[in-house]
Amino acid sequence: SNINACLSIVEVIKTTLGPRGMDKMIQGGNNNSTTITNDGATILKQMEVIHPTAKMLVEISKAQDIEAGDGTTSVVVMAGALLKACENLLGKGIHPAHISDGLSLALNKALEIIGDIEHPVDLNNRDQLIQNTMTSLSSKVVS
Repeated sequence: SNINACLSIVEVIKTTLGPRGMDKMIQGGNNNSTTITNDGATILKQMEVIHPTAKMLVEISKAQDIEAGDGTTSVVVMAGALLKACENLLGKGIHPAHISDGLSLALNKALEIIGDIEHPVDLNNRDQLIQNTMTSLSSKVVS
């Protein structure tokens, strides 16, 4: 039931991703306000999540927003994909400790790959900074 609680949040959020991402209309509780958005962070802030495990998913999104200012929907969707994979492994009778060990190995491999492909950013190279900024803002509505 813990995994299912998280996956229900993922199902709501993941449809906002991509060029065909759908907006969500959120009806407020006390003040009867209505919000229309496809921003995952806004949707998660407006949701009244009660389940403790699902709240952890919301906290992951908040931490991502604080740390990077972007990627809040992506971390929820990625966490959901990992939880779904874990659910499948649990269904096959694999012990949770073995699943956790496998996830740790995957983390270390991912960090190794990221280390191999990373490129340092020269803060004195104006052209590179402009290109990086244009790339990061290309998916955002900037006014």
